[in-house]
Amino acid sequence: MGAGIGQKMQRDQIEWQDGTPVSTLYGDPFFSRQDGLAETRHVFLGGNDLPARFRPGFHIAETGFGTGLNALCAWAAWRASGQTGQLAFTSFEAHPISARDMARAHAAFPQMAALSDLLLAEWRTGRSAITLPGLDLRIVVGDARETLPGWEGRADAWFLDGFAPARNPALWSEALLAEVARHTAPGGTAATYTAAGHVRRALQAGGFDVTRMPGWGRKRHMTRAVLRAGQSL
Repeated sequence: MGAGIGQKMQRDQIEWQDGTPVSTLYGDPFFSRQDGLAETRHVFLGGNDLPARFRPGFHIAETGFGTGLNALCAWAAWRASGQTGQLAFTSFEAHPISARDMARAHAAFPQMAALSDLLLAEWRTGRSAITLPGLDLRIVVGDARETLPGWEGRADAWFLDGFAPARNPALWSEALLAEVARHTAPGGTAATYTAAGHVRRALQAGGFDVTRMPGWGRKRHMTRAVLRAGQSL
């Protein structure tokens, strides 16, 4: 799974603007300035038809763990849906943030406090494999262009949540999105907040059927993708 979180933890990579964490590496906020939790529910849960598609053994994968808000949101939805067993959640992250910054980011969402406390306690250990009640979380530390091709898993749903394509083009390249398709289970889906034309075309080239959907907040559109039959690894 690559190096542990503690070995790659980044310092001083966040500045705070009116309570919102903004990446100093990419010049982009980690989540919506309006309501990051509402955005996650609309884009990543809604865009992947969750929690309706949850079933035993369901696996979510993600590009860009960030503050961990998407994982918290998916975990909460899993628990609320009445599923038993563990939700598998694998996230590819090049620059893990510190527990201090994660705690500060999560403080904006007090409804997630109980789950956040559990996640933070494990995050502080520096382990990249975290097991919590109802959640098996794996953080693959490193450049996703290098780590994703060798990953042996396949996801039922992808959260494509790198920083904006204009600011972090590496996570939206045709080659990387082809790897996303290769590591998607039959009938699997992907969703992202961006509706950039080159991202939609790259997903289509990788083997997804792509639709543009209403976005959240100030974003007029977002993207939903469904893997075409016979396209998975």
